[in-house]
Amino acid sequence: MEQLNDRSSKLVARWLLLGVLMTIIQVALGGITRLTGSGLSITEWDVITGTLPPLNEQAWQAEFEKYKATPQFQLLNFEFGLSDFKFIFFWEWFHRLWARLIGLVFAGGFIWFMVRKHFKKEMVRPLVILFLLGALQGAVGWIMVASGLTGDAVYVKPTRLALHFIFALGLLCYTFWFALKLLVNEQQKTVSPSLRKTNLWLIGLLILQLLYGALVAGHKAANVAASWPKINGDWVPASLFSHQPFLLNFIDNKILIHFIHRGLAYIILVWIILWTIRLAKHKGSILFENIKRVPLYLTFLQVLLGILTILTSTGIIPGKWGTFEWMAQIHQLTGMCLLLSLVAMLFLLRKHSTSN
Repeated sequence: MEQLNDRSSKLVARWLLLGVLMTIIQVALGGITRLTGSGLSITEWDVITGTLPPLNEQAWQAEFEKYKATPQFQLLNFEFGLSDFKFIFFWEWFHRLWARLIGLVFAGGFIWFMVRKHFKKEMVRPLVILFLLGALQGAVGWIMVASGLTGDAVYVKPTRLALHFIFALGLLCYTFWFALKLLVNEQQKTVSPSLRKTNLWLIGLLILQLLYGALVAGHKAANVAASWPKINGDWVPASLFSHQPFLLNFIDNKILIHFIHRGLAYIILVWIILWTIRLAKHKGSILFENIKRVPLYLTFLQVLLGILTILTSTGIIPGKWGTFEWMAQIHQLTGMCLLLSLVAMLFLLRKHSTSN
């Protein structure tokens, strides 16, 4: 029976890790959708009928007419022809299609594992939470898209884009943690309350950093200060709190958002360096020893990519994929990998020993 349980745990964990990979790809597709300005090309949320793209010219024209009624077309893309529309439609359609595939993989896997009796009793509750998080993420995605289809909006609201991104990270981390619970045994963990506490603070700070990265993306604020290390010649820009009311600056003032995003990156870099020095002195399992420097490597890479993203933002050409878009996309993916590496470290660090 124990062997069956071990096999079942490994099979379910692989299924979950497939979901992690598919979610990372989904977030990457979301980044491409944003960078190509494709997010508002599909004006309806048809879960079933929207699976297939238009199959003839008449259907394409009908979709194009719906897009022509949006503020984005009327105020920004009024020169678009049908071929231009087909390009942006593809990325939004593919982003939604991949979300449907994730749903099918999880639903199909759930049914298969249920029939084959691979689920243990303790797996049921996390699986229910997982499905609820997935459904919530889909709903938030549509709420985000709907924010750009009315009034004079030509893009989705940055705050809703950030919310959509953070919910995706939550789903990603929860799935990854669930998989780790099924794959990693207690002997592979190590006890260090202080290192674990720092780990938690770093995760919280990184989530805030990623949230502000999403706000930078939503406001298209990378090129408001396309210089480094200073921000348009200043270490501390004068216009950080130029908006009223005061709190609005933190979600709507592009310079302040840019400043916070950079500042958090430096704080995280220094803190992870110091944390890694402490980790180096702490001996643990082979798994712990193999991955304890990974967050540091990814942080260095993430900071470098952030700098390159800023410096290449001067070369942005609307409607064209260039160096900036590549840098921004890889920067986002590295941020997700950094978050997962910190989650893995948190899983391996225990508050206290389980032996009595």
